[in-house]
Amino acid sequence: MDIESRARWVEYSMAKDTMFMHTDIAEAPWYVVNGDNKKRARLNVITHLLSMIPYQDLTPKPPELKPRPEPGNYLRTPIDQQTFIKEVW
Repeated sequence: MDIESRARWVEYSMAKDTMFMHTDIAEAPWYVVNGDNKKRARLNVITHLLSMIPYQDLTPKPPELKPRPEPGNYLRTPIDQQTFIKEVW
């Protein structure tokens, strides 16, 4: 934010309020997000947008799996000899 826009903060706020008064209607509402915390603001906007989309759970039923085949004479590499990534989640 530059110094001039900071000096005009009240004017900008009044103009926004006037615009909302004339254009915020039931058929085309304005939505306002508190942007003091940018991460939370973005998550709140995403949540709001997704809440406006009709959703039906279409998760398919898990398939029935046959048992794994026997390994025969195959021996897996020991876990302590492998390099794993850090599990964050």
